[in-house]
Amino acid sequence: MSARPFRGATLTRRLLGASVVLAVIVIAVFVTFLAAVSALRDATLREARAKDVTVATLQLENLVVDLETSVRGFALTREERFLDPWRRARMELPSSLARFERLPFASELQRRRARRLATRIRDYVDEYSIPLVQIARETPAVASRGVAVVEGKRRTDEIRRDFSLVLNAENVLAAASAASAEREARRALVLGIGGLVGSAALIVLFGLYLARSVGHPVRSVAVGATRLAGGELSLRLREGGPGEVGELTRAFNSMAERLEQSRRDLEEQNEQLRRSERQKSELVSIVSHEVRTPLASVLGFTSFLLRHDVDDETRRYYLEIIEAQGRRLSALLNDFLDVQRLEEGKLAFSQELVDITELLREQVRLFTAQSRAHRLELDVRDEPLAVHGDSNRLAQVVGNLLSNAIKYSPTGGLVEVVGEEENGSVRISVRDEGLGIPTSDQQHVFTKFFRGDAAEQGIAGSGLGLAFARAVVEAHGGELSFTSTAGKGSTFWLELPKATPAAEKAAERRS
Repeated sequence: MSARPFRGATLTRRLLGASVVLAVIVIAVFVTFLAAVSALRDATLREARAKDVTVATLQLENLVVDLETSVRGFALTREERFLDPWRRARMELPSSLARFERLPFASELQRRRARRLATRIRDYVDEYSIPLVQIARETPAVASRGVAVVEGKRRTDEIRRDFSLVLNAENVLAAASAASAEREARRALVLGIGGLVGSAALIVLFGLYLARSVGHPVRSVAVGATRLAGGELSLRLREGGPGEVGELTRAFNSMAERLEQSRRDLEEQNEQLRRSERQKSELVSIVSHEVRTPLASVLGFTSFLLRHDVDDETRRYYLEIIEAQGRRLSALLNDFLDVQRLEEGKLAFSQELVDITELLREQVRLFTAQSRAHRLELDVRDEPLAVHGDSNRLAQVVGNLLSNAIKYSPTGGLVEVVGEEENGSVRISVRDEGLGIPTSDQQHVFTKFFRGDAAEQGIAGSGLGLAFARAVVEAHGGELSFTSTAGKGSTFWLELPKATPAAEKAAERRS
């Protein structure tokens, strides 16, 4: 492992940092304790203010009650002694109302309630209480009527309701202030004790942290190394700790990652070897099947000719069979060699101007003579379809498509070949009316040695033609694909870049 600067804080810096943090925490606890004491004082003041407001409100309420009961007693009995509380209350009422309105209410809503209550009390005295006393002196019967009683009850009910609103609100505030004061007292006490206990605990934790910041990561690395040696290559350690220890965990993770990557590479290579082994087995199977039949024919007919005297026509017939089977073996061998050269990058392509129209005509003429059961039709225009490439390899591709169209149409039928220009490309299509390709097999069509159920149906082949054809077309900058429906036939098509006028002129100059 190459040396590199440690990342993160070193142990020395962490020691200094932890000491500073500890001091800051102690100061913070002390400041918080002072804040709690200050909040306790504020809560106590709020509670005292709420109590003062409640006492003053109750005193004012007592004066109003004296006014009401005194007036009611005088109206009913017309005895002047009942007015003594009324007179005292009237004398004290202005100053009491003034003090009441100046009380430090906790909210604007309470202040509005206090002003409304004071206004109703003054209205009660001026508009009801004083006039009722005068009426009771002059016409006692009128003062004791129901109207006067109802009006007095209505006004006193409104005043009592306002007193209740003010007192209830102040009681709630007083209770909240008392609870807040109690909470702040407990909080101050808890913070004071907690600060001392916390500071001691932080010192202990600081010591534990120093032990864990080095001991735990090193222990984790040791355990991880043991597990890694046991084959658990996906193991990763949590990176952290001081700079030196953190660098150790990062180096461990980097090593584990490289080992895991190496194992993946080995597994991939093993998979490639297994694929190669499978392909070799498939190759042996195909060779044994495809070579045995023509070789048996060659040996059999050769042996027959050697042992028997036959007429010239029979001899010629047997020799034609031997030649056909020999060509079949030669074609199979060429397929294997071409695919091997292509995979090794040794297959060379010449660069020349190729007339696809003429190439198609030649291939159709060649394959027309090979099967009387098939009708080959060519659809091309008279003008050339020029591409740049290797004429022999492109002819090999078209021949492979025509051969497949004939082979996979065992009952005969139409094989249609179309050459045309489309969107700046030369497009070749070969359509047959044969067996078609099942949907489950279509994704494997261009895989080497894949033949589906062709062998079971007695259709000869190596499974290399289409793989080789696609590679050749792609090497020419083109594309090869197909559409197929099982039981209705297939259409294989390829597109090649059309030769530009400049390329055509250059080819003419070279010729």
